[in-house]
Parts: sequence; structure tokens; C-alpha cells
Amino acid sequence: MVEEWIERLKEKRTTLLMGGIIVALTGVLVSQAFGKPSLPNDFPEIQQVEEKNVKSDRVEEESSESIMITVDVKGAVVKEGLYELPSGSRVNDAIMKAGGLTDLADKKSVNLAQKLADEAVIYVASQGENVSVVATGSETSSTQKINLNTADEAQLQTITGIGAKKAKDIITHRETVGRFSSVDDLKQVAGIGQKTIDKISSEITVD
Repeated sequence: MVEEWIERLKEKRTTLLMGGIIVALTGVLVSQAFGKPSLPNDFPEIQQVEEKNVKSDRVEEESSESIMITVDVKGAVVKEGLYELPSGSRVNDAIMKAGGLTDLADKKSVNLAQKLADEAVIYVASQGENVSVVATGSETSSTQKINLNTADEAQLQTITGIGAKKAKDIITHRETVGRFSSVDDLKQVAGIGQKTIDKISSEITVD
């Protein structure tokens, strides 16, 4: 009697054990079939490097977009004035900000593709005007020299190192003392020495 009871108990235990195994296997199969796919962990270092590169690119893009420069647009444009532009902008971008060229503008007087620097002065000459200059702060591209005896304040500021004050001083000297007979006469203007004249001699004339 006891032996028969023990045998039945073993059979029930085996049945329960098999049932548990079947349930466990079913759960695994269902999880694989309908569960969310997980990313493989075989190359965690590669994934981290890629994520860092993406973040770095985003930071660089945001940084370049946030840097602004201010340029002074003068001459034959619709609206002269100071304009803010993103770093890396070109002369054409600044002219568009100023409303574009007027009908009298000499298109040959500017290099529309030239990159701009902060504090650049862009002067667009009018047709027939004796000047053809685009200044971008540290660099000046010219096809004709600036005439010290005829240039206005804006034109004088396109000369390397000549700001608003020195341009006014040059004009004041010209009006009170008379025409410049030579480039060296610039030494008579306060704040301008021989070193400055030597530096800008290729950009100016008195003829």
C-alpha cells in the first residue's frame, strides 16, 4: 500500500516538473517572438564612440552658428549701415542684408565671394567712381588706389589701419591745409607716422 502511494507521488512530481519546464520554454519563446529587440552588447565601445562623435558634431555646429560678426556696408547699396551676420558669411550676404546693389553700383568693385571678418568695411563703388575696393578687416582687395585728395570718409576707411577718426583727420587736414602733394604728407596728420605710410603706400595715391 505504501509503495503504491510512493509510486503515485513520484508520477505526480514528474508530471509537475515537466509542466514547469514546458511553461518556462513557452515563456522564452514568446519573449523572443514578441519582446522588444535589444541592441547587441558585443561592441559597447564602438557604440559609445559613435555617440560621442554625434554629440561633438552637434556642439560644433551650434557653436559656429552662434558666433556673429558685425560689418559696415557703405556705398551703392539700398540701405547703408551696420549688419550682423553669422561667422563665415561672404560679401554677397552682407550686400543682401543691405537691400542689394543700386542701379548705379559698379558690380566689378566688389568680390561677392570673399569671406568677411568682424568689423569689416564693405564699400560698393558707383559706376565711374575712382575707387574699386572691398575691405574685410584684416585683408584688402583692390584694383585701384585710394586718392587722398578726393576720397570721402568711407573710402578712406577701406585703407588698412585707417579708422573713422583718422579718416576724418585726413579730410580735415585736406580742407584746412590743402591738397596732399605726396603720400609722405600724411605724416602731417596726427597719429600717422612713417611706419604707417610704408605699410599703406601701395594702397594710396595723390594723383
